[in-house]
Amino acid sequence: MAIKSLIINPGSTSTKLGVFEDTNLLYEETLRHTTEEIAQFDKIVDQKDFRKEMILNFLKNQNEDIKSFNVIVGRGGLLKPIPSGTYSVSDALRQDLMDAVGGEHASNLGGILAREIADEIGVPSYIVDPVVVDELQDVARLSGVPELPRVSIFHALNQKAVAKRYAKEKGVPYESLNLIVVHMGGGVSVGAHENGKVIDVFNALSGDGAFSPERAGAVPPGALADLCFSGKYTQKEVKKMLIGNGGFNAYLHTNDAREVKKMADEEGGFAKLVLDAFVYQVSKDIGAQAAVLRGKVDQIILTGGIAYGKHVTDAIEERVGFIAGVTVYPGEDELLALAEGALRVMNGEEAAKEY
Repeated sequence: MAIKSLIINPGSTSTKLGVFEDTNLLYEETLRHTTEEIAQFDKIVDQKDFRKEMILNFLKNQNEDIKSFNVIVGRGGLLKPIPSGTYSVSDALRQDLMDAVGGEHASNLGGILAREIADEIGVPSYIVDPVVVDELQDVARLSGVPELPRVSIFHALNQKAVAKRYAKEKGVPYESLNLIVVHMGGGVSVGAHENGKVIDVFNALSGDGAFSPERAGAVPPGALADLCFSGKYTQKEVKKMLIGNGGFNAYLHTNDAREVKKMADEEGGFAKLVLDAFVYQVSKDIGAQAAVLRGKVDQIILTGGIAYGKHVTDAIEERVGFIAGVTVYPGEDELLALAEGALRVMNGEEAAKEY
């Protein structure tokens, strides 16, 4: 009998829903929230009832019997650092999401909404591989400044999903492989997967590594310190330079990689240089993670929205193909990844973890 799941993936101005039977997507929908609707709430958690009502109304309009679901799955939020896996939405996990222990983020609503809806119909609720998944080896945590340790914030959901997908296609356990997985979207994360754990990763939010469409990545630290104390910018303005207005946005005033490619083709010059620099920096990160894995790399996997661009994936493969073969899984199928995480638990392939 197929397992029917409702997947809830909240974003800042939308709530994405997916209805699955096993891994088969029956339908999906993006519920949009206007700026005015969101602005009426002081905190993200205050949006809970508003979003829940929209979800239930949508399902009702689809003539969907809410009691037909076997499991409800939410996107994981900013929790305390945890190992990878599928987690039951326990009282403790739900409370930490409510209290925003790791910071305010729309994804915090995923587990909260999943738990509430699941409790009402008497089925389990889960989250899967939130961005705070932390499997770093201790040696990877030192940065050179004790007050500034390296931290694990990355596209854990998609990285783990494509790594396990590759392993399944090859007919081998994910835990038996050494992989380098590169997620290229609004942010970029490059992870070293050793025997089922991401033992090192370039921080995708506000840390080291390649620049991306919206983020600056690693910048010269001395120059950054001078800029911070120049008196020209506020702390908020500097943070916006690094996260939001960095990367493609800073150089070319667009965060759309397709537009960057168009500019590079039509204008060449600086636009082409920026695109080449992006490929160059991502490739350097891959090389660094190859060293982390001592050169024993079974495969390099490229994923995320930018991986749809064959010009990018081909250029990266040209630089790093000597390390290992390259497999491309374009896009970021978060709904499916969440469904698969819950399905592994429901089918007894994995045990649900407790927070």
